[in-house]
Amino acid sequence: MKTIFSRVALCIVLLFLVSNCVTIKNKFVSTDPIVIIKPEISDFEEVYIPQTKSARKNFFKDSEAENRWADSIFSQMSLQEKVGQLFMVAAYSNKDNLHTNAIEKLIRDHKIGGLIFFQGGPLRQANLTNRYQSKSKIPLFIGIDAEWGLSMRLDSTYRYPWNMTLGAIQDLKLIENVGELMGKESRRMGVHFNFAPVLDINTNPKNPIIGNRSFGENKFNVTEKAIALMSGVQRQGVFSTGKHFPGHGDTSIDSHLGLPTVSFSKEHLDKVELYPYNKIIDEGLASVMVGHLDVPSLEFRQNYPTSISYNVVTNLLQNELKFDGLIFTDALNMKGVSKFKKPGDVDLDAFLAGNDILLFSENVPLGIETIMKAYEDKIVSEERLEQSVKKILKYKFKAGLHNYKPIAVQNLIQEINPVANEALQYQLYENAITVLKNDKNLLPIKDLNLQKIAYVKLGDDFNTKFVSTLKKYTEVTEINATSLDSLNLKLKEYSTVIIGYHKADKPWKNNDFTTTEKLWLQEIAKNNRVILDVFAKPYSLLPISNFDDIEGLVVSYQNNDIAQEVSAELLFGAIESKGKLPVSINESFKVNDGLSTQKLNRLGFTAPENVGMSSEKLKQIDVLAQKAIAGKMAPGVQVLVARKGKVIYQKAFGNYTYDSNEKVTNETIFDVASVSKIVGTLPNVMKLYDQNKINLNTTLAEMLPIFAASDKKDIHFKELLTHSAGLVAWIPFYKATLDSNNKPLSKYYRKLADSQFSKKVADSLFIRNDYHDTIMKMIVESKLSPKKEYKYSDFTFIILGNYLERVMGVSLDVLATEQFFKPIGATNTMYNPLTKIDKNRIAPTEVDNYFRHQTVQGYVHDMAAALEGGVAGHAGLFSNAMDIAKIMQLFLQKGNYGDQQFFSEKTFDDFNTCYFCSDGNRRGLGFDKPQLSGDSPTCGCVSMSSFGHTGFTGIMTWADPKTEIIYVFISNRTYPTNPINTLSKEHIREDIQKIITESILN
Repeated sequence: MKTIFSRVALCIVLLFLVSNCVTIKNKFVSTDPIVIIKPEISDFEEVYIPQTKSARKNFFKDSEAENRWADSIFSQMSLQEKVGQLFMVAAYSNKDNLHTNAIEKLIRDHKIGGLIFFQGGPLRQANLTNRYQSKSKIPLFIGIDAEWGLSMRLDSTYRYPWNMTLGAIQDLKLIENVGELMGKESRRMGVHFNFAPVLDINTNPKNPIIGNRSFGENKFNVTEKAIALMSGVQRQGVFSTGKHFPGHGDTSIDSHLGLPTVSFSKEHLDKVELYPYNKIIDEGLASVMVGHLDVPSLEFRQNYPTSISYNVVTNLLQNELKFDGLIFTDALNMKGVSKFKKPGDVDLDAFLAGNDILLFSENVPLGIETIMKAYEDKIVSEERLEQSVKKILKYKFKAGLHNYKPIAVQNLIQEINPVANEALQYQLYENAITVLKNDKNLLPIKDLNLQKIAYVKLGDDFNTKFVSTLKKYTEVTEINATSLDSLNLKLKEYSTVIIGYHKADKPWKNNDFTTTEKLWLQEIAKNNRVILDVFAKPYSLLPISNFDDIEGLVVSYQNNDIAQEVSAELLFGAIESKGKLPVSINESFKVNDGLSTQKLNRLGFTAPENVGMSSEKLKQIDVLAQKAIAGKMAPGVQVLVARKGKVIYQKAFGNYTYDSNEKVTNETIFDVASVSKIVGTLPNVMKLYDQNKINLNTTLAEMLPIFAASDKKDIHFKELLTHSAGLVAWIPFYKATLDSNNKPLSKYYRKLADSQFSKKVADSLFIRNDYHDTIMKMIVESKLSPKKEYKYSDFTFIILGNYLERVMGVSLDVLATEQFFKPIGATNTMYNPLTKIDKNRIAPTEVDNYFRHQTVQGYVHDMAAALEGGVAGHAGLFSNAMDIAKIMQLFLQKGNYGDQQFFSEKTFDDFNTCYFCSDGNRRGLGFDKPQLSGDSPTCGCVSMSSFGHTGFTGIMTWADPKTEIIYVFISNRTYPTNPINTLSKEHIREDIQKIITESILN
């Protein structure tokens, strides 16, 4: 076996081992009850052989200019200045002037070489960095612990996932992208060193300080991920610092509090703990941080920290691993070293051990004084001092400090929080979330029309985004109970129970299930079909001894909004599962366990940039929506944009009314007016067409015998749906039911329902059941234009609604719900919503002073649909933007949604064809199409294959197969009255559509 020590050092170690064999042996006998997860057998199958220096990658090339600059600076430095360069001092941007003055004194009087920043804020840190740099003769190194981005230390910055979460991702390019963004934000902040990546292999699940900071327990996974992260950082000109050498993963003590022991043989260390260091050094790692560890197989002195061990820092790291980059100590104020050495002495010993930079010294002046005295006493040689100081100066040149420029603070916050951060965050969780159990293919959840789903929360942290996203897919009921018995009783009526385990997103917090939570989980799983989704580190599953009764098990790793949203997507199949477990969970689950699940074509969620759109441009939608509200064009608005099957913008604006404090939310339900035609009626007509029960030449007489003796009997299906049949636009059917004062006639209405008056028009207003026949008779007898030219008519869909009910034998509301709304999870789409949901979820539509003489809220605005009891082919539906988008996505996917084919692609193509464009009629079969000239209904910037509809209450929905974009705009612009449609006159909806089109990047 190749040795790491010189022959002399090896003899010393061997003599020590022989003379102290009992002591050393005892080091390997653990009385600690913590279960240590042993590395895989494969971990012992490979020892990495370091490459020669010339074969190694080099992100920061050496140059003659660098050498000349370092030699020039070094030749002019005093001894104090040289020794001062060895010290990197802790600095904070959230402390008072006493701290700031103390740092300035160290810079001015003791010539320190660098600062490591801890807590604070980016602007404060940038200003302090500029201030401190201005005081230093030689520009300072700036470092920061930013393992998951600057947010590890600074507010107002972006938090990337923990390394453990990244360890579940199989696509290394994504990890490199994380490093790239980290590097960019560090560089923008004037930071030269990011003390990352963590190279510790976390083979001890009870490790109190590493845990989530590690990429996992497999050396290959840790190595690959660390190299990818480092590569991304260093390509941005920022130095990565691998830590904590020689390996802090298998420890049970926090080195901040004491000295952890790593009791492995040198052979084991070579094959496991040192493996990632060997490889990442060859890949160009700039610097290494040495941890405070007791490793008897490397250092014969008992309780002697590796950070001050010559055998470890020089013989192992520099000589054997051939590392010639910068070497940092871990913080010298940590108890892992400070309890064994006094200030000053520890600084000298760390330097003599071979470290270049002494981090967070407890007493910088004393440390400098001690090293200077050791130099004068020949304990520290000129060569040794020159080696580290010149190396530091060369790295300062590589960092650009030979041409130092202050940090520009203008736009700093925006520039360190680019939109790319959120886009990448979605991708990371889409690739990390891991499915460990999927009995009977429970995931993704299918057959929504057959499901009744409950959600139960465990854990003590928030779950808002998870629950709200679950509810975007189907009806999910949150179940709360004070006792287990009452909980089980409530859950009996549900087919599936989703249990979300939510723990605070803090890397060192205990995420374990409590005894009570374990009991509840066990009992719920025993009595129900359960999906457990864990928003915590995978180690939280360790206390669970048996997973037999849990049919679905998902590890989502962290409890934040994006993790929750993406996890809900996975449960319903909007994404497939790709993650692999980075650690073992007892004997239940092993490293790299992770099941693939089917992807269904349901709408998902992501950042605009992930589907080639600009989030900055989309922000202009907010301005137009607010303009509409401020201009009293509508009191409340919802806007949704989706592309390529992903919702990328969904916002609500305004209030229910102009004088109300009740905010419109994404869950608010609106009267969608004529959009009912393509959402409720048309899909069912398309289904009958697909079944060959009707065709383009089917006549109106064949569809409804009531027309057989009329002048409309020969109207073809194609003419009817393209509004080219010659029908009149509409008839105010309701006026015949009112007296001369526009009050309801008792002949037609009752205040209380009975068997003859059961159709509810409004509060305390029921119309006679047979008035439907009157409406149909008036349509049959209405004037028919002899010209077959385009004229939009509500009669088309009133007729189609009647046709559907006649053929299918059920009312339209039941038909639409059972055939489409339930199967696709459009649970917020309904006729007569007051019979199903609370009134306060529904935006009011109008203050009616001409017919019903009351505020219309929850009753259909359209008068003809109201006379039909709220269910009609042309109007009557209430919905929100998310549900409308589902129907539009179904159309965009040509009849398929959630892996269910509702009608054929050919049927959709037939209905989306403009048959009479040459005659100036833009309409498809039921669908509206872009204008052929002039204004409305679109911005004029969508393709001719696009389709959609608009509605009287201020709604517009549009889909474009060419760009794969869905746009939904909903408002209650008719409230309180609708004398002038300012929303339309100001082209608000069309201008938003134009913004959406202009936001396309690729």
